[in-house]
Amino acid sequence: MPYIEIEATHSLGGMSQDYSDVNMSSSSLAQNHWCNVAYWELRTRVGRLYPVHDASLSIFYDLPQGTGFCLGLLPLSPRSTSVQRTRGKIGHGILLSKEPDGVWAYNRSQHPIFVNSPTLEHHPYLSLTVRRVMPGYSLKVFDYEKSCQIQPPNDLVHMEGPYDPNSVRISFAKGWGPCYSRQFITSCPCWLEILLNNHR
Repeated sequence: MPYIEIEATHSLGGMSQDYSDVNMSSSSLAQNHWCNVAYWELRTRVGRLYPVHDASLSIFYDLPQGTGFCLGLLPLSPRSTSVQRTRGKIGHGILLSKEPDGVWAYNRSQHPIFVNSPTLEHHPYLSLTVRRVMPGYSLKVFDYEKSCQIQPPNDLVHMEGPYDPNSVRISFAKGWGPCYSRQFITSCPCWLEILLNNHR
């Protein structure tokens, strides 16, 4: 089972800041979310699906005066020591941004994040590519143009559970795959599932 881990090398410098559209009505916003975000701890989803309407979303645990998806406000439940430790490393988390060429993740925490996406695979469905994004760097986690060229899989040799060609998985601080003790992302203490809508 081939495994590839590649560090991202894009910095935060080119990030656009103007994402608002004041002309959109509340009813159109309700119907035009471009993705849903699910937060998981190991195999358990914590909280509800978070619909994303704006072009960017901050996902964080502890960000003074921040706005966005605050993981620290989710309902408390019994957690393992590894989950508690990893939660403490999320900090300022990530900025998820929908841009013309795809979806980008900007790592604003003090620890690496690890990303898997269908459009990051060198050989889709045959090898697991997990990319490490260091603090202060970014990665295009989903490429719209490339996603249109991916053919449906015949045999999934490295996936756990149902496969979604429009899903991006991001783990905070902990990697997974054949080179780690964690073989699947469901063994990672704190991770996100970005469920992209088919329309753009």
